Amino acid sequence: MKVTIDRDTCIGCGVCASICPDVFEIDDEGKAKALVAETDLECAKEAAESCPTGSITVE
Repeated sequence: MKVTIDRDTCIGCGVCASICPDVFEIDDEGKAKALVAETDLECAKEAAESCPTGSITVE
């Protein structure tokens, strides 16, 4: 699955990093960052569904 983050809409709440820390982290700018471009971890989908701004896409 390909992981992308729209950094323009990300508010850096950290939900993604708390749900799936192997895929997401909050960077120095306070925005979510994908640690990997692709993953097979189901938690990436859960993080995308839990994102309050819909900034995460997992395809």
